[in-house]
Amino acid sequence: MAQNVADFVIDRLGAWGVRRLYGYPGDGINGFMSALRRAGDRFEFVQARHEENAALMACAHAKFGGGLGVCLVTSGPGAIHALNGLYDARLDHQPVLAIAGQQPRSVLGSAYGQEVDLGTLFKDVAHEYVQTAMHPAQMLHLVDRAARIALADRTVTCLIVPNDLQEAEIGAASSQGRARPRPSADFTIPKVIPDEADLHRAADLLNAGRRPAMLVGQGALHATDEVSAVARRLGAGVAKALLGKAVLPDDERWVTGAIGLLGTRPSWKLMQECDTLLIVGSNMPYSEFLPPEGQARGVQIDIDGRLIGLRYPTEVNLVGDSAATLRALLPLLDTRRDDAWRRRVESWVEDWWKVVEARAMHEAQPLNPQRVFWELSAQLPDDAIVTCDCGTATAWYARDVRLRPGMLASLSGNLLTMGSGVPYAIAAKLVHPDRPVVALVGDGAMQMNGNSELVTVAQHWEEWSDPRLVVLVLNNSELNFVSWEQRATHGDAKFEASQELPYFPYARYAELLNLEGILVEDPADVELAWREAFAAERPVVLEAIVDPDVPPLPPHITFNQAASMTKALLKGDPDAAGIIRQSMREVAAGIAPGVARTRTE
Repeated sequence: MAQNVADFVIDRLGAWGVRRLYGYPGDGINGFMSALRRAGDRFEFVQARHEENAALMACAHAKFGGGLGVCLVTSGPGAIHALNGLYDARLDHQPVLAIAGQQPRSVLGSAYGQEVDLGTLFKDVAHEYVQTAMHPAQMLHLVDRAARIALADRTVTCLIVPNDLQEAEIGAASSQGRARPRPSADFTIPKVIPDEADLHRAADLLNAGRRPAMLVGQGALHATDEVSAVARRLGAGVAKALLGKAVLPDDERWVTGAIGLLGTRPSWKLMQECDTLLIVGSNMPYSEFLPPEGQARGVQIDIDGRLIGLRYPTEVNLVGDSAATLRALLPLLDTRRDDAWRRRVESWVEDWWKVVEARAMHEAQPLNPQRVFWELSAQLPDDAIVTCDCGTATAWYARDVRLRPGMLASLSGNLLTMGSGVPYAIAAKLVHPDRPVVALVGDGAMQMNGNSELVTVAQHWEEWSDPRLVVLVLNNSELNFVSWEQRATHGDAKFEASQELPYFPYARYAELLNLEGILVEDPADVELAWREAFAAERPVVLEAIVDPDVPPLPPHITFNQAASMTKALLKGDPDAAGIIRQSMREVAAGIAPGVARTRTE
């Protein structure tokens, strides 16, 4: 039997190293489903519960080292559903190929059922390459270009394949045409290094500084040794963007932790007091958390010349691979003899960890969410992978979780989409079935996407060599982060109709799926709960009943933020009493952590 278009596309994806596709079936892609069936165990199709989650999984697949992520969705509603996950990949610069079905070619333009102009729909999210296939002879170069551009530009590409074309024979049609492209599936990633003269300019600037700081992002994830070597040579403190949390372990005394609204006080002080800034692989958009303009001279290293020099007026911009560029730069840097600045940074970090611990030990009703994250750090297996959703969980992940060497971690760093934590965790387990994975998720995100994708966990966990996947659910019965935004940004009291969530028994629901459920409400039980979760022989949902009144305080509280919070409380916020009580404890811990600490065991 002659090979059809769908068979050809699947086989060609294999030439690009693809072995797993994420998606949801529909009649717009029946041809591809048949091709996958015929391909047997050469490919794995992961059926998500929703196309958005399939796209999020494809993004995380790429983030955690699985190569090109592929998302396969049907025409019309299926394609529309996938957009949010694809935007997550685009904004976090991950190579993802979306393959979307379409109605038959003969009815396009006739207002046919489920007919959507998919080229226009995907034109923004896949603007580097989106094409609709109309003839079998196109398929070779369309697949190859879509894969190559996604990998080369670290972006989203899209192929739209009408369902009747999927069943058409490739045959001799693939060799027709006067200008037939004859592409190759070979792809290599170049090691880009700046010009020697520019490296010397950067070194001269960095050597002249007395109070150096570094900011690292996801572009430095493969450059841990090089970042560490340069930081030690310069005597620099290092702050980490959220996507770069795993670049350096948090037990280094000169690593100040996260930066930004959810960042740490040492990172804030580092940026406010440095006179030299080296940015490596980060495009963190919150420039108000960088040094004031004119205070520090800057150097930036990034592989993408379109983004360099965008967030801070750096004097030397080096377009290149972060690891290779830092290796070339290191011999040109002077070894710092005066360690006074480094010792100041280390003292800030030491004091900060005392503050974090003190805040985690504060009493709450019933459980302080910071305590849950603080206790997690000591229980994380050495090879753990951590995913985090968007919400107050992000704040506690950024500040309280201490990653160690070799751990991986990620989240939706730029789109900041809720509902990504569990899909990310599933993809992490599929790429690394031999490693334990932890998803840190709020109850809003669980009700949005997480609960449904636990069904996917139940479907696949017995295939994993290490069955440990722990989903922490912070159950505070509200959309907590948005509540704090309403107060601190808009000066408005919590609107209960929009913020409160319906009751859901997350741990018991896990048991219905033949997973393990653990419920914790007492701070004295938190450590044991984590131990039990990591000792379990199947995936676990750890449901923590936490206090919504514990504030995720920014590293530096502005007058406007304080004024807005005061206005919100004066307007009759229903949680005013608890907010005042917990906020006073948090502020006191920041002033005198040793005095303010209150253990509840």
